[in-house]
Amino acid sequence: MESKQIDDETVLIPKSNSKGKAVVADASSPVVATPKATLPQRGKWKKGLAIFDFVLRLCAAAAAFAAASTMGQTEQTLPFFTQFFQFHAEYNDLPTFTYFVVANAAAGGYLVLSLPFSIVCIVRPHAVGPRLLLVVLDTVMTALTISAAGAATAIVYLAHNGNSITNWLAICLQFTDFCQQASGGVVASFIAAVIFMFLVMNSALALKKTSH
Repeated sequence: MESKQIDDETVLIPKSNSKGKAVVADASSPVVATPKATLPQRGKWKKGLAIFDFVLRLCAAAAAFAAASTMGQTEQTLPFFTQFFQFHAEYNDLPTFTYFVVANAAAGGYLVLSLPFSIVCIVRPHAVGPRLLLVVLDTVMTALTISAAGAATAIVYLAHNGNSITNWLAICLQFTDFCQQASGGVVASFIAAVIFMFLVMNSALALKKTSH
């Protein structure tokens, strides 16, 4: 700073830098850092994940109920029968198919019951408790659905191809409708299992964003 005496009064003139701009330093003014606008963007991102979670749950519930309904209606009676035997096949003749129906029905029921929690995550994108509960239960239901679909796949494979070593016949040569319905139920169950995997990954990603 340079001082000049004018009419017995001292006037302070700021010293200019090399570019001709005055540099005024005020020690009393605090330094304010400009925060990055990441919180609104992060909130929108979490809300988008929550909406995607809700849509996935609807799709998974439809697939699980379709799998249980298709397998539960799997039945066929051959047009020819003898005096003592009637050739009839139904899903509950095999415990594996019964377990398949129960597991997929339970998965579909769980998905319907989980919809309110998914709505809570949409309304409150930063809530951790509902997401943590959903990711734990989704993981359990993923294992249940995959186990049911895998066990039913083994039975459907034997029904289509048989096993010459154990003298198991390929019953799909006669019970074609039965095998087609069972195969459709297994495909629907695997679709539900894949959607469950996406649900787990979606919830894990949302929790990761929440922790930051």
